[in-house]
Amino acid sequence: MTDLTERRSRTGRVMTWTWVALTAITVGSWWLAPAHFTQTVHASVPITALVLALTIVKVRLIFRNFMEVRSAPRWVRWGTDGWLAVLFATVFVIYLV
Repeated sequence: MTDLTERRSRTGRVMTWTWVALTAITVGSWWLAPAHFTQTVHASVPITALVLALTIVKVRLIFRNFMEVRSAPRWVRWGTDGWLAVLFATVFVIYLV
């Protein structure tokens, strides 16, 4: 097998497993909705924090694997991670206030 074929095979596997992880996180987030268990829905800080954390994981997977930030310069990788951390903190603080 040539180097190019190996790289394509590896990229295909990474994309497939990323897609599987994104799908599992989406189903897990949907399952966390309290409407599945009771008729009344109340705001829950722990569930909201967990869903936001899962959202961060999803966005990072999309950035790294589908937008090819994984092979970008270090400053781009750090910049996207920093932006994601600031966004998460901002959204969570707004939710709490």
